[in-house]
Amino acid sequence: MSRIHSGRKGRSGSHRPYPPQKPTWVTMEPAEVTEEAVKLAKGGTSAAQVGATLRDAYGVPSVRAVTGHRMTQLLAENGVKPELPEDLQALLKRVVHLQRHLTTHPKDLSNRRGLSLMESRIRRLARYYRQRKQLPEDWSYTAATAVLQVE
Repeated sequence: MSRIHSGRKGRSGSHRPYPPQKPTWVTMEPAEVTEEAVKLAKGGTSAAQVGATLRDAYGVPSVRAVTGHRMTQLLAENGVKPELPEDLQALLKRVVHLQRHLTTHPKDLSNRRGLSLMESRIRRLARYYRQRKQLPEDWSYTAATAVLQVE
């Protein structure tokens, strides 16, 4: 598998799959895991951070193995779904940071190129999410809306 904007191969590989059933040493019930995940998500943490907290603090290796649902699906069923997908939100945050950098350093051409590559990555990802009905059909990326959605 190759990278999007370079000729290099990248670092992709297979990961060991989690076992499909709940491990025997996990003491939490699915309702408890769901309740804790929703509580953490309502506190403002992202789905990945909720999963890491459940793994590190509560000893739940995989929410999917315990509850039978993925983390984002679990949060959406309980009404805590974020308005933007997590990976798109992270890209928007990086773009806003680069835009602020380029206002103070306008001759930084390598970061200007990085900004344009990142914006094309956002447009590609937005097209993917619009096709799968996870973003509204009229959502489009502009620099001004990126600043508003990050803050």
